[in-house]
Amino acid sequence: MLTEKDMVSDYLSDLNSSLATYAQIISQCDNQALRNTLIQIRNADEQKQWELYQAALLHNYYTPASQAEEQDIQQVKQQFSQRS
Repeated sequence: MLTEKDMVSDYLSDLNSSLATYAQIISQCDNQALRNTLIQIRNADEQKQWELYQAALLHNYYTPASQAEEQDIQQVKQQFSQRS
């Protein structure tokens, strides 16, 4: 039997996968009405994902990675700005 933690984890995983798929589909969509609809659905799923993520943190179902150091952030910014 699945625990609540397992169910939350599975749903978060599904939402994350869906969000990645929406990004691919939206970027290739030529029909503006369909594109707008997909964007609305994606935005709603992003909100669901954020709310579920917050609940998972609150119940200790999820432990995020440690915060990046400022030096690491600046290094990544520098690398990406060189690509532009």
